[in-house]
Amino acid sequence: MNSTSSRAVRLRSDFSIGDSIGHVIIWIFLTIITLGLALVVFPYYLNRAVLNRTKVLDQSGNEIGHLDCRFNLGSSIGHVIIWLVLIIVTLGIAAFFYAYRVLRVVINETRIVYH
Repeated sequence: MNSTSSRAVRLRSDFSIGDSIGHVIIWIFLTIITLGLALVVFPYYLNRAVLNRTKVLDQSGNEIGHLDCRFNLGSSIGHVIIWLVLIIVTLGIAAFFYAYRVLRVVINETRIVYH
């Protein structure tokens, strides 16, 4: 067997509608309390929640690990502030680019933990 093919894996997310409802309720509450400022960090935690509920499967579909996103706001506060300023200065246009940058930051903070 080729060593490259034996390493082929796929991902399966177990992020359910129940998980979604719980996150939506929390983020609506946070948005109201912070007068909308929580929405700047919402994309980070949305992606993190889905990634942390993602399993790594081997070719046979057996679970061999999971993703562990270690993103925290403290390590990326500078990134958040810069993009918040850019979004304000560009009257929201930078938000389209922000969504892609958020995903990049969160993926870079994600590791595969093998069982």
